[in-house]
Amino acid sequence: MQKSVLVVDDEKDIIDMLKYNLEKEGYKVLTARDGKKALDQAKHSPDLILLDVMMPEMDGWEVCKQLKRDVKTASIPVVFLTAKGTEFDEVLGLELGADDYMVKPVAVRTLLARVKAALRRKENATTDSTSSANEILRVDKLEINVPNYTASVGNKEITLTRKEFETLVYLARNRGRVMTREVLLNVVWGQDVRVVDRTVDVHISKIREKLGSYGDYIETVKGVGYRMKA
Repeated sequence: MQKSVLVVDDEKDIIDMLKYNLEKEGYKVLTARDGKKALDQAKHSPDLILLDVMMPEMDGWEVCKQLKRDVKTASIPVVFLTAKGTEFDEVLGLELGADDYMVKPVAVRTLLARVKAALRRKENATTDSTSSANEILRVDKLEINVPNYTASVGNKEITLTRKEFETLVYLARNRGRVMTREVLLNVVWGQDVRVVDRTVDVHISKIREKLGSYGDYIETVKGVGYRMKA
C-alpha cells in the first residue's frame, strides 16, 4: 500500500525538492507552507510528517504539540527537518514527541533513509501493540495499559508523549533491571536515529514530574542509567 508523507515548510523550493524526491521513491506527498495548514492536512492521516520549525502563523514546535495532543494524530511519526541545529533545539524537538530530528542541509539519500526508518519503526510498533493486545503493566499504584497508550497512578490518568510512554513501558517491562542510556536510546528511538544521551535524561525527568509523588518509582543508577523499582 502506498505510504503518504506530509511535507511542511514555508520555503517553496524546499517543498518542491522534497516532493520530487519522495514521489520518485513511490510516496504520496501532501504539502503545507504554514502551521495551520499543516494541522488541516494532518486530518488526512499521513503516514509520516516532515516538519520545519520556523514558519508563519504557527511554528513547528506548536504544530507538534497539537498533533501529539490529538488522539487522531498522536501516533503519526513526526520528523523535524530544520535549520535550528543546536543540542537544545534537538532535545526540545524530541521531548515534544518527534521521532527524529534532522538539520538542514541534509543529503537526499540520508533523508530518504531516515524517512524509511521512521516508517519501519511505526510498523514495528503497530505489530508489537497487536501482539500485546491485552498487556497491562502494574508497579504498585502505577498501571500502564500498553495497547491503549494510557497510564495512571492511583486511578488518576497521566498524559505522556509517545516517547515518554514507550520509555516508561520498557522500564516497567524490565523492572528491577538497570537500563543504560544507550539501551533506552536504541529501543525507544532506534539505532538509526542520531540523538544525544541527554534526550533520555530529559524524558526521564518529564516522566518523574508527571508521576508526581511516585516519581521515585524510577531510580537513577549513577554513571549507568535507570531502573524501575521491582
